[in-house]
Amino acid sequence: MNSSLISKIEKARKYAEERDDRIRFESFRVRISGDNSEHVVELTDGVFTCDCDFFEGWSSCSHVMAIERVLGGTIPEPPVPEHR
Repeated sequence: MNSSLISKIEKARKYAEERDDRIRFESFRVRISGDNSEHVVELTDGVFTCDCDFFEGWSSCSHVMAIERVLGGTIPEPPVPEHR
């Protein structure tokens, strides 16, 4: 294997291991297939949103909770939203 590629693989492993100090999710968008329809979950500046009706009233939903479970501890806890 090319030594340059080996070096990049080792660097990637180091970055992943040091993720708390090196990686900060600023935003991403995920489409999740619910039981009744598809929904879009987004993370922006540490805050999740979902386009489902339940999220609008509760600031959380099963779609957001599922994405949080999938991501495990890879993202910091979002700020606690105020109840609307």
